[in-house]
Amino acid sequence: MTASADEIRRVFALQRAYQYTAKTSTAAQRKEKLLRLKAAIEANTDAVCEAMYADLRRSRQMAIYGELHGVLNSIDEAVAHLDAWMSPVEIEPAPTLPGKSQIRYEARGQVLVLGPWNFPIGLVLSPIVPAIAAGNVVIAKPNEMSAQSSAITAKILREAFDERDVAVFEGGIETANQLLELPFNHVFFTGSPAVGRVVMAAAAKHLASVTLELGGKNPVVIDAGADLVAAAGKIAAIRTMNSGQLCLCPDNVWVHRSVRDQFVGIVSAVFQKMYFVDGKLNGDALGKIVDDRNFARVTSYIDDARARGAKVAFGGGNDPVQRLVEPTVLVDVPVAAKVMQDEIFGPILPVNAFDDIGEVIDYLHARGKPLAAYIYSNDEKLVDRFIGETSSGGVTVNDILSHASDASGLPFGGVNDSGIGAYHGIHGFRELSHARSVFSAAPK
Repeated sequence: MTASADEIRRVFALQRAYQYTAKTSTAAQRKEKLLRLKAAIEANTDAVCEAMYADLRRSRQMAIYGELHGVLNSIDEAVAHLDAWMSPVEIEPAPTLPGKSQIRYEARGQVLVLGPWNFPIGLVLSPIVPAIAAGNVVIAKPNEMSAQSSAITAKILREAFDERDVAVFEGGIETANQLLELPFNHVFFTGSPAVGRVVMAAAAKHLASVTLELGGKNPVVIDAGADLVAAAGKIAAIRTMNSGQLCLCPDNVWVHRSVRDQFVGIVSAVFQKMYFVDGKLNGDALGKIVDDRNFARVTSYIDDARARGAKVAFGGGNDPVQRLVEPTVLVDVPVAAKVMQDEIFGPILPVNAFDDIGEVIDYLHARGKPLAAYIYSNDEKLVDRFIGETSSGGVTVNDILSHASDASGLPFGGVNDSGIGAYHGIHGFRELSHARSVFSAAPK
């Protein structure tokens, strides 16, 4: 049920009055809140799996791994390290300033979390963990496009938290706009760059800080000496995870010309083995496109690429009734094709050849900075050149996704077009905190 504007304002005022109580909460009190969230998640695991199948035809295993595994791990990480994270950081003061210098990490205050539809439970709950660890109060809005997942997310949050700490409102664009009109201290948004710009503009009216987790055209470079079997297996698996509706998916693959055809043959065979039984697509293994509008968008990329001269090396078919798109490999794709311009968010893999790494670097320089970049190569100089001459939120070498899977050590986030800010582990705690400088003069 969509909340009224009066109800949203009531809860916002309640949290505004409570935010300084939350700010001064102890590590033990924050841990207790996080452990209540963990218990609520575990109690609703079956309902989460049912919702994920209804919304995205996702398997139980993928629902648990994709939505809950990372959240539960982040709770455990915060509980284990929160005392240390909250401790003041001592800084050596300047010689001309006798005294004591510290950095104290304090809550930002009132935080708004706006979730996406592709990982509609995990990517609402994940930022709430560091927000609570940092002593904030939160209002969350799950994405309405994944309706069943939105409902179970709301149920989990209401079971875990008093509304003074975390409140949740379901609804569509109207609800999001009502929330964005309010003077939150920080807005955490996960979604498309286009909507990210809208969110950032709304936050600017209140001078609110933002974390924007967006997306982009994530490239993969495969050098001539790379392990093609390992590369093809991992690329195929992640390109089709959640039917390709993942911001970290490989979005275009550049293979050295000498091994391009060999790679295409291997990755096509992997798709065949993963998703086809007796020549028929297994929709339960692949998952479905979220709605008819996105189904039409994804299938149009294949049609447009064909019309521009690209060849379909594998797949290309679809089922509009079930909103299934076959894993599809496109080769010789012109860079002007829509599939090379837009973030795909579907199980399509464009594969092009290169002769020199400079060609790929020039292509990337002409476009926005992606959320991730991947390179398969045993040539350290080539890898260093690729990393040094490009920019992306993160990089994984000789694998896919791993830089984002290191949730305790590496920050996860984009840059410019692919996002602002980063989280995971201590990086999330600090992202949702204000680093406050404190100087205490020595007695005279």
